[in-house]
Amino acid sequence: MTEPRLTSKERAQLRSQAHGLEPVQHVGAGGLTPAVLKSLREAFNTRELLKVKVLETAPDSAYDTGDQIAERIEGAEVVQTIGRVVVLYRPLPEEDDTSRRSS
Repeated sequence: MTEPRLTSKERAQLRSQAHGLEPVQHVGAGGLTPAVLKSLREAFNTRELLKVKVLETAPDSAYDTGDQIAERIEGAEVVQTIGRVVVLYRPLPEEDDTSRRSS
């Protein structure tokens, strides 16, 4: 496991921001399928903070699922896990200068 990049102050602020968010993805009996991971990667392209709901039918606990997501999605980090809900953070990707010029 990698060293956490967020300070406790940053985590507290992110927890506060995540309070009103709805889960963008549910993880069920299939676990972390390639489709679920793809959906999370796409969601991280437009926002930095995500909630994921881990259903009772999921093969792994919410803690394990959050850790697996953080390992499989580059730059993602678990902010907190409460019950069956995992809050994840990843900074938005920086825009490439060449993509702005071609518009």
